[in-house]
Amino acid sequence: MPLKRKDLDKFKAILETMHKQLAHSLESNAQQVKQPDEATGYSQHQADEGTDDFDRTINIEVTGKELKILKQIERALDKMEEETYGTCDISGEEIPLARLEAIPYATMTVKSQEKFEKGVI
Repeated sequence: MPLKRKDLDKFKAILETMHKQLAHSLESNAQQVKQPDEATGYSQHQADEGTDDFDRTINIEVTGKELKILKQIERALDKMEEETYGTCDISGEEIPLARLEAIPYATMTVKSQEKFEKGVI
């Protein structure tokens, strides 16, 4: 059964909020990663430098994951414009409402997502 207008409006609002929050977070993380460490120099202890490098690496990894989710959110919003939101990109089957409530940016059914991640599709 296709999604009702009320459900589509609800998911669109959720996706737009998520998009705004992630875009802000990505901007903040990018600034932190690019920002030179003012304390760097001969006076800083090696362990402190290692901690700073570790923090920077974690920040970059988190940013990569956030960017991936942001692209998925954008794809879901595009699907709303195309009027295909709630339909699996791979199988064409309807994505269960419970899945969309858990992951509003889902563009595949669980079965298709599993196949995609295994590289079967």
